[in-house]
Amino acid sequence: MVGSQKPVGEVTRGTTNPNRLRRIDRWIAATQAAALRAGERPLAVDLGYGASPVTTYELYTRLRAVSPRLDVVGIEIEPDRVAAGRAFLGRTGPHDGLSFRRGGFEVPVPRRPVLIRAFNVLRQYDEPAGWRAWERMCSRLAPGGVLVEGTCDEIGRRAVWVALGPDGPRTITFATHLPALGRPSDLAERLPKTLIHRNVPGEPVHDLLAAFDRCWATAAPHSAFGPRARWIEAVRLLARTHPVLTRPPHGGRRRWRLGELTLPWTAVAPRTSS
Repeated sequence: MVGSQKPVGEVTRGTTNPNRLRRIDRWIAATQAAALRAGERPLAVDLGYGASPVTTYELYTRLRAVSPRLDVVGIEIEPDRVAAGRAFLGRTGPHDGLSFRRGGFEVPVPRRPVLIRAFNVLRQYDEPAGWRAWERMCSRLAPGGVLVEGTCDEIGRRAVWVALGPDGPRTITFATHLPALGRPSDLAERLPKTLIHRNVPGEPVHDLLAAFDRCWATAAPHSAFGPRARWIEAVRLLARTHPVLTRPPHGGRRRWRLGELTLPWTAVAPRTSS
């Protein structure tokens, strides 16, 4: 897989910003620690990091705090972006275990990664292509590894991501900057490609967001204590009717107070064929 084959995928816009993926990195560090520490020299991949290597470097620094032996490889299709990553290393000095290389969904790395983070890379694809990309990336994971794929806005205040293993999708997480949230269904615009066109009546993801909006409205009196208190109450209400993960590391007050909600994938899996 490390040969000179043509990368699989299309060039993205490359838009990125410092701390854009902070919410996602924080969640990965909290929920995937066991995978990140697997083996003598575990490997994580940042797939499609964009025009700047800053988010790959941030991933490296944040996850090294959890797994000091972790290697991180930033992968991009566009050669100029790979050159920018390597130039960054030249300017900032050596960073043990951090590197950049050209590639795509084939994930051309020398050993199977325990983590692939792929953010904002599937927006330009259709739904069937999104499923195929998931399958291809998951096939490259190490046993027990995880793919975290999703979408966020330009400054990382709204995001939705799915965690997948070699066996397929496992969980979906909604995350937001609570003071800027109008209602939970505002996060629909950040749904992954495999779900964004399924936000219609009769589909589980639509039913979930509609129910979350109702819980949000019911929890309005808690706004007197701030948007965080309102979110926590809305999540508690939603858990009465939906399989919200309520225990650590994925759930519970510690995660909810960050503006997160995680459910099993089965809660939103498409009901109709693509």
